[in-house]
Amino acid sequence: MPIDPATAIGSVHLTIADLDRSIRFYEIHLGFALHDRTGSTARVGVGGSDLLVLTASAAAPRVHGTTGLYHFAVLVPSRLALAHALRRLVDTETVMQGFADHGVSESLYLADPDGNGIEIYRDRSRHEWPMVDGRLHMTTDPLDVEALLSELAERAGERAGLSNGLPADTRMGHVHLHVSRLDVAEHFYVAVLGFDVMQRYGQAALFVSAGGYHHHIGLNTWAGVGAPPPPPGAIGLRHFVVRLPSAMALEEVARRLRAAHVAAKPAEGGLLTRDPSGNALLFMVA
Repeated sequence: MPIDPATAIGSVHLTIADLDRSIRFYEIHLGFALHDRTGSTARVGVGGSDLLVLTASAAAPRVHGTTGLYHFAVLVPSRLALAHALRRLVDTETVMQGFADHGVSESLYLADPDGNGIEIYRDRSRHEWPMVDGRLHMTTDPLDVEALLSELAERAGERAGLSNGLPADTRMGHVHLHVSRLDVAEHFYVAVLGFDVMQRYGQAALFVSAGGYHHHIGLNTWAGVGAPPPPPGAIGLRHFVVRLPSAMALEEVARRLRAAHVAAKPAEGGLLTRDPSGNALLFMVA
């Protein structure tokens, strides 16, 4: 039985080194707003639900070659909003890591000051998604950056609502994780939790989702097959929230985890568990 089709990704919680630096980065370069700051933790987003929760630890180790976050992906509501985000990144001289047209979406790639990977993207309509033999076929083609930026001139009259940062309906679209073994990760996310496999990318990556979306969670072994989890408190992913539409859907997840003998515990009004690679998920009712 699939996981509830209304399942979505909520806030992503990160350990970073310097809270002031991170707040400045997300405000200036990405257009996020500071929702709250308490002690060493800041919550940022676009004025509604938090998109990121940042907790600073100056002594947190920086590690490579481990499981954890590959990137989190911020979904903007339109191509114009993506063009506006790119213009902001250019104007703030942000170092970019790449650009891609995935057929289902258009994406910008970068990293925050601590090296946490970021994707900013917009979706195409589902009827435009590329299919091969009845299966989704996401691509990794070059993004036409000039055509994207031309949206700003062609639709200048629609830009007023974008002048002060990201649109209010921006949300967290998906997360992409480094895992230790892809077959074990697939068993957890698909056989245990009930996500659907949407596409395989060679032998090293897999994309799963709820409700037919192109992907809510990406999984890869690009940090190395058998990669260990990071040490406790390391820079990077603390956990990410999986939003469920009802208490019944949350109880179904709890039942699945119990049946598979996967440890889970109550946390923040939801249910916290870890995948076999040590990546933490917090299931909560939206």
